Amino acid sequence: MIDVRRAAQRYPGGEPGAGIETAHAFSFGGHYDPDNLRFGTLIACNEERLAPGAGFAEHPHSHTEIVTWVVEGELTHEDSTGRATVVRPGDLQRLSAGDGVRHVERNAGDVPLVFVQMWLAPGEFGGAPSYEVVRALPAAAPYALPQANATLHVCRVDPGERTSLPPAPRAYVHVVRGELSVRTAEGDAVLSPGDAARLVDAGGVSLTAVAPRSAEVLTWSFPG
Repeated sequence: MIDVRRAAQRYPGGEPGAGIETAHAFSFGGHYDPDNLRFGTLIACNEERLAPGAGFAEHPHSHTEIVTWVVEGELTHEDSTGRATVVRPGDLQRLSAGDGVRHVERNAGDVPLVFVQMWLAPGEFGGAPSYEVVRALPAAAPYALPQANATLHVCRVDPGERTSLPPAPRAYVHVVRGELSVRTAEGDAVLSPGDAARLVDAGGVSLTAVAPRSAEVLTWSFPG
């Protein structure tokens, strides 16, 4: 089964007047939708756009795995454990909130910042917060997140090229840039930036970039 969700269907959020624009893929804040709470262990997939100087003031998280992929610009991260990091395009950031952490996210640069932030539910609550940044994550390299029983695959596909999704009972495909054709036994679906596909027991799924641009796609696979 394939369930396509278009970028225009995302719930708008953020504070546009403060230079923060957010598009939520799942039920979030005031946009409560009991039929769209999660997919696998994925509970949020937010597209964030921060104007120069804009950002999220210090705020708390707990019992959540937070994975961030920077698309454009630079993200400055600071948290209550004393870490201060700049995350750039191609870098992957993971913050395991554990039993509680506070952090700040802002655009300290002079150009707009665009990033995708994904929240996942851990299999066990509690524990100390942990953090890492993977610099220049290689294309197609799987990033395992055993805490949430999930694996992230970052795929960059050139026009006309095809790549296959690893088999899994559930997979979530989010297009970052370019256009992508998703082929399943049910047929094809063309996805544009911000679009997503939720796949259940699809099997034999392939992704093909649609000319003239290469495509960049984030895919979560859930083994259970």
